[in-house]
Amino acid sequence: MKSLTRTLAISRRVLTQVKNDKRTLGLMFLVPALLTGLFSWMLNSQQMFDSVGPRLVGLFPFTVMFLGASMTTLKERRSGTLERFLTTPMKRHEFILGYALAFGVLAVAQSAITQGFAIWVCGLSVDGGIGLLFLAACANALCGMSLGLLASAFAQTEFQVIQFMPAFIFPQIILGGLLVPTSQMPQALAIIGDWLPLTHSLRSISDISSGSPLSSVAAEIWIVVAVSLSSLLLGALTLRRRTV
Repeated sequence: MKSLTRTLAISRRVLTQVKNDKRTLGLMFLVPALLTGLFSWMLNSQQMFDSVGPRLVGLFPFTVMFLGASMTTLKERRSGTLERFLTTPMKRHEFILGYALAFGVLAVAQSAITQGFAIWVCGLSVDGGIGLLFLAACANALCGMSLGLLASAFAQTEFQVIQFMPAFIFPQIILGGLLVPTSQMPQALAIIGDWLPLTHSLRSISDISSGSPLSSVAAEIWIVVAVSLSSLLLGALTLRRRTV
């Protein structure tokens, strides 16, 4: 019970911090929706946007949650806040779970805003159902958040977090099937892509858009969830008290 109380206290603290930071709020809630709208305007074709749009609804929250979670956690370490917390009975896993819970709430809200903007403003049409697309988008945002928490354990500065994007984010975008379908890639690259969570997330969204069976969609989403949980566990194990 005490462990849950400490975890919830961390979550409330993070949510309060984000609420008072207008730049972070704009990054998390406005930027993904506006980028989706920009693509809709740029493509200038409803048919093309219906094909690409669902994957953008999953991609942008994934990237933004990675940045938001990693930078916020790194800031706690650099300021010595984490070190002070860990001098109390609080454990590393409680700190990580508290952050995961807070950013999980933000990820759900972000996915809802981005998807709502895509559907009701940009006119996105989804054959497989809005609910399933929302579930897949949330799983993708949560995966970005968990990878961000993991990356923050290895970064020493905010600039290093940006440098981690080519290692954590760009390969997944390139090999995830967003630009070129994995079936058209060289076999070696397709195999590597199958080990990346964004590939399965974008695949689940593509399956939803095409009206594929629920079992196929669920299998891909479960892989993303498993990667997210594994990243949180590894993040808790590797979290350092302070960055100097």
